[in-house]
Amino acid sequence: MDLFGTAGIRGDVRTKVSPSLAVAVGRAAAEDGPEFVIGRDGRESGDAIAAAVQSGLESGGADVVRIGQVPTPALAYASRGRRGIMITASHNPPSDNGLKLFVDGTEYDRSAERRVETRIESEPSPVEWDRWGSSTALDVLDDYRSDVVEYAREVAGDCDGTRVAIDCGNGVASPAAPSALSELGAHVVTLNANVDGHFPGRESKPTPESLEDLRAFVADGAFDLGIGHDGDGDRIVVVDSAGDVVHEDTVLAIVAEHYTRESDVSDPVVVTTPNASGRIDERVAAAGGRTKRVRLGALHEGIAAAESDGGTVVFAAEPWKHVHPAFGSWIDAIVSAAVVTGLVASHGLSNLRAPVQERPYRKVSLDCPDDSKERAMSRLESLLPEAFPDAEVNTEYGVRLTLPDASWTLVRPSGTEPYVRIYAESDDVDALVEAVSAQVERAVEDAS
Repeated sequence: MDLFGTAGIRGDVRTKVSPSLAVAVGRAAAEDGPEFVIGRDGRESGDAIAAAVQSGLESGGADVVRIGQVPTPALAYASRGRRGIMITASHNPPSDNGLKLFVDGTEYDRSAERRVETRIESEPSPVEWDRWGSSTALDVLDDYRSDVVEYAREVAGDCDGTRVAIDCGNGVASPAAPSALSELGAHVVTLNANVDGHFPGRESKPTPESLEDLRAFVADGAFDLGIGHDGDGDRIVVVDSAGDVVHEDTVLAIVAEHYTRESDVSDPVVVTTPNASGRIDERVAAAGGRTKRVRLGALHEGIAAAESDGGTVVFAAEPWKHVHPAFGSWIDAIVSAAVVTGLVASHGLSNLRAPVQERPYRKVSLDCPDDSKERAMSRLESLLPEAFPDAEVNTEYGVRLTLPDASWTLVRPSGTEPYVRIYAESDDVDALVEAVSAQVERAVEDAS
């Protein structure tokens, strides 16, 4: 059984994340602890899936605390000291839903997910009738927002007078992000800030294309920045005053540099992913820290590994998703919105971007049958270093080459589609992609 992807379980509510699966996941998870918090996003299927998860948990012997419609980071916040299940498919289409499991504010790691899958396969029966759990309801949103405001004020300052347009994409960031920024003193105007599981305003995933209305609105108005969120409030996209999307790695580099520079620890570490830009390493190093990379979807694992090596993780992020360890161990775009807006209020977005070297970046997908991926990647571990003999090579998460001029490329197999993906950043990115593509095509041919 292979239910869990890089961000929990997701899929169509009729064929994959059905009520029957939700019951099974709940009953399997109930063996992990005595109490679970359940939250959900605004999808039409959310009530039914949440009820099914609750049924599985209670019949497995766990008590349930229902917290209703909340952003995923608020569910993670509420799971501290216990466990939690968030009912969300994040930025997927409205016909999908999903399940994401937490323990003490941290997403389940691979071993915990495999443990749940193994139990589901064994089809456990309900516990004895007099050991079933019970349920209560709790409102956590006010406390969560209050703590976000207090934390952001401490690390980035107030947002007095900063003009912000926020597009919540009809998601559950709507009752959290605009009010938090307003409390910090920003002048906030919202788009698509009513929760609607059909996502009528735009598709849930915030991209340069889906945020076209926000970009035009910011460009036509007198705003310092725009912010876009996804359906469950764990992604952030930043738009500058001209209506252009600020590259996600530039946002990451700005925040990472701030945390590193303001830290008073001896070994500040920023955890990121193999596909993230070298501009992050440059700004973190300039502030006196170092970076550590971990596979996509496993920031929590990277944080644990870095701290076991003696470092202190001051920030962790993959493109669009940020973890603020001093606030919590979960991905939190509401905190990111507050911190970024505070930094813009203090320094101005153009001044924050100025030190960041933004080289051209490309992502390319090349055809590769699923049954050839392993052989192709094994072949690339020798082909790519041979083609780039001066490069520093890392094969922990695909094949990543760092060239002497700080250009880099990453080649890794897609986990969901029949592709090998190439990521590259260089002043001459087209030439780099062309050279790498030639080696990938050769490896795929050899593997077929």
